[in-house]
Amino acid sequence: MKVPSESAAPLTIVTLLRRERARTLVKTAFPRRRAHLISARSAADVEAQLLRELADAVIIDAGAGDDAHRLIARAEEFQSIPFVVVTTLLPSDAPVIAKAVEGGACELLVEGVDDAVARELVTRRAFSTRFERALGNPPAILHLETPLQVAVWQSVVRRAGRPVRTEQLARELGVSREHLSRTFAVGQAPTLKKVIDLVRVLAAAELSKNAAFDVRDVAEVLGFASSSHLSSTTQRLVGAKASSLSRLRAIDLLDRFSRRPQTADEPEGKPRAAPVPAPTAPSATSPGQPPAPSPETGAPRFLFELAE
Repeated sequence: MKVPSESAAPLTIVTLLRRERARTLVKTAFPRRRAHLISARSAADVEAQLLRELADAVIIDAGAGDDAHRLIARAEEFQSIPFVVVTTLLPSDAPVIAKAVEGGACELLVEGVDDAVARELVTRRAFSTRFERALGNPPAILHLETPLQVAVWQSVVRRAGRPVRTEQLARELGVSREHLSRTFAVGQAPTLKKVIDLVRVLAAAELSKNAAFDVRDVAEVLGFASSSHLSSTTQRLVGAKASSLSRLRAIDLLDRFSRRPQTADEPEGKPRAAPVPAPTAPSATSPGQPPAPSPETGAPRFLFELAE
């Protein structure tokens, strides 16, 4: 069973574009059926939007003056969200390009050169794309083996942590809600609700490793009712506080999840028994500091490093 391609929502891209040619390039590359473009008027607007809704990428016009410099300087604080700079590659853009390279922008789109491949260059680095690439195959530890289970997992992962209801998944797969819930949790597989919440917690852990996000910001962009809702969900699934997500790798969270008792789903906000101790990990990253290496592997704890 394959997941319908329309199950994945269009990419959400925040743009700061001042020049008409830059706007034309982006609008041509990303028509409405391909992406939801959110146009910002200033760097402050972009920053506010990134803390309001999950963005797959940020596209900045090199001709946006001081606002372009300000945004590019903050790219390293949003390491999970690719910052892309549109440039003419003329000498007047040299200071912005130099700052982009130094500040962590991941891609340059050159007007008149990259127009035909702009969509591909941005899409392959988008948050949702990279999240799906990293988690596209269900981890063996979850025991999701039937075609239905795999299809549901892939559909949930394609949303990259955004909310999804059982009714939506059932409609996509052409089955009833009751049939989906009943046939998903067979064998050693967890319930559908737990799988949906687990994917959302994995996305929350990824975002928590960005210096620009605190727990409240992560809850907001992923559509949790509140930071308390995110915390109770994290506690229920993996026996950890939401504030601990910045120091836990995806493999740590999956291990914790597999060791939790697989009882019936509990109401939100009702934690279970004492959490199972997790593998030793360093203290949470201080605000403004990049994540430290994982103690087990010495590699960055960002999930996406596994997919690059």
